[in-house]
Amino acid sequence: MEAVRILFVITDLKVGGVPLHLLRLATALDRRRFSVAVVSLADIGPVGERLLRAGIPVGACEAAGPWDARALGRLYAYIRARRPDILHSLLFHANVACRLVGPAAGIPIRRILCEIQTAEYERPWHLSLDGATVRLCRLEIGNSPSVIRHLHRRAHIPHRRLRLIEGGVDVGAIAAAGPADRAALGVSPDTSLVLWVGRLDPVKGLDELVDAAKLVRQGGGRAVFLLAGAGGYEPALRRRITSTGAEEYVGLLGRRDDVASLLKAADVFAFPSRTEGLPNALMEAMAAGAAIVTTDAAGCRDLVRNEQTGLVVRVGDTPALAAAIRRLLADRALRERLGAAAAAFARDRCSWTKAVARYTELYEEVAGR
Repeated sequence: MEAVRILFVITDLKVGGVPLHLLRLATALDRRRFSVAVVSLADIGPVGERLLRAGIPVGACEAAGPWDARALGRLYAYIRARRPDILHSLLFHANVACRLVGPAAGIPIRRILCEIQTAEYERPWHLSLDGATVRLCRLEIGNSPSVIRHLHRRAHIPHRRLRLIEGGVDVGAIAAAGPADRAALGVSPDTSLVLWVGRLDPVKGLDELVDAAKLVRQGGGRAVFLLAGAGGYEPALRRRITSTGAEEYVGLLGRRDDVASLLKAADVFAFPSRTEGLPNALMEAMAAGAAIVTTDAAGCRDLVRNEQTGLVVRVGDTPALAAAIRRLLADRALRERLGAAAAAFARDRCSWTKAVARYTELYEEVAGR
């Protein structure tokens, strides 16, 4: 049987949660059953380079900005050249572009899938346009119950056009990783390590984390806070750290390839996001058996249960965040109990293998296999 041709279209291929999700999905699909290619509305980007090294064709529409109509013409040409059986877009701009260009390029609406991986509140017009154009695709995929509810309630997308496919991580590999050398990270034996991992972005609650670090230190806690990741918010975050006087105990590690080992070395994993979808970093922390403090934001609350698999505080409540971190640092038994429960949850619910199987079933459904 001929392989199903899938063309993934994404807004950009910068290092971030959704591009990395696409990288893992595109490389995990059975190549005997699926022929995969990727198009970025922007440039190829670092994730595109990794896709190319994995043997997956990547095209770039080289959009100069969100409203560069020339990129739509290039996307039309890519679709016509590839003639995919399934057009699968990810992120808002790519979703709208594929809904407009896909049918014009000869792709039936029943073969167009769109995906959103965050419950967005900052740009309500995104939700309005999403709801207005959703009839130009077969389904919109959400990666958590919170995202599905958000799309139904705020974008007014009917349930029949929504499909839940929860993400996952390589739980076994993370659980098997050894801890990083704390001394090499500058953490002395008498100091606790609080870790954050992700994309440097204001929506991640990094300002609150820096302020919470100051409160923890003022309360006598001997802890350093290390932030692993990169992103456009780094200059502003550095200014925040300096203005807070936190340079001695808040450090930026940059992009790291040893996240699992960092998680295994940390005493506490703090993740104070303002909104999410189903955050990979949080699933990785759970798989590593970390003691977690997070917020009740969309996505986070789908994973962590307060006092069961971690501690949960209100979004933006810096004193509560600091108090929860102090509580975990002071109570080793609590850290071990919550970490063990988080690891058990990850083994049961956060399997990447199960996520790939769900995508495979959907693609075969759409292709009529």
